[in-house]
Amino acid sequence: MEKSNDSSEYGFILVGFSDRPRLEMVLFIVNFTLYSVAVLGNTTIILVCILDPRLHTPMYFFLANLSFLDLCFSTSCIPQMLVNLWGPDKTISYAGCVVQLFSFLSVGGIECILLAVMAFDRYAAVCKPLHYMVIMHPQLCVRLVALAWGSGLINAIVMSPLTMTLSRCGRRKVNHFLCEMPALIKMACVDARAVEMLAFTFAILIVLLPLTLILVSYGYIAAAVLKIKSAAGRWKAFNTCSSHITVVSLFYGSIIYMYMQPGNSSSQDQGKFLTLFYNLVTPMLNPLIYTLRNKEVKGALKKVCGRH
Repeated sequence: MEKSNDSSEYGFILVGFSDRPRLEMVLFIVNFTLYSVAVLGNTTIILVCILDPRLHTPMYFFLANLSFLDLCFSTSCIPQMLVNLWGPDKTISYAGCVVQLFSFLSVGGIECILLAVMAFDRYAAVCKPLHYMVIMHPQLCVRLVALAWGSGLINAIVMSPLTMTLSRCGRRKVNHFLCEMPALIKMACVDARAVEMLAFTFAILIVLLPLTLILVSYGYIAAAVLKIKSAAGRWKAFNTCSSHITVVSLFYGSIIYMYMQPGNSSSQDQGKFLTLFYNLVTPMLNPLIYTLRNKEVKGALKKVCGRH
């Protein structure tokens, strides 16, 4: 397999929404606003989790990591997208496409596994409250985060070179607003089934397996909550998990819906908007979800801002 000389020398053309010029300016304003809110919100969560000693717990350690990943997720493609939406130039360099693909694959994989780790943390908090701090000791938390990062990076290290070195016979137009792996594989002029099968295998390990672990964790949590006799106790247990459930539903819901769509043109347009959703809207909403539904974070924010 050889990389196309044209694509390596001149880069790629991100088609994005160029067939809808009026939509591009609307998207520029909306995306710039959402991206600014996402950066501000996630940066605030990270700083609050670091600066307030009361938030030096496993849950907020994982939350700070999630916010950092959301920052990376959005920053991996939104700035380039804003440049392309603003003017007639829709190109991205070959190196830029490699960096974007690697970032997207690694951060997306890390976030899938981190959400499963956070589900296990909630399981320990609700089902094993008396042993929570023994189970979720600092060394285990660091190892679980390292596992998430290592798995995501392995996915990107394996799949990025295989995807980028597929021969494209001079094709440069990527039918997307970012260098996403399925769009790049579709451009290949050689048999890419082996790469697609490997991508499918990684998807099972990095997307479906963590989702299964999340569902199992919440199955145990639901069983434990139903055994609580007091309504106040049940509400407290639900409130402990509600933010994470909302984030998981947004992230996985958009991914699963997108990859279940057929390959026609209307579904490709839907795919672009859904990618935009979990790449920008979800990272923007996550800090709001955790802030609005969490008294500890709101209290920490007031303390950091000097309000008592």
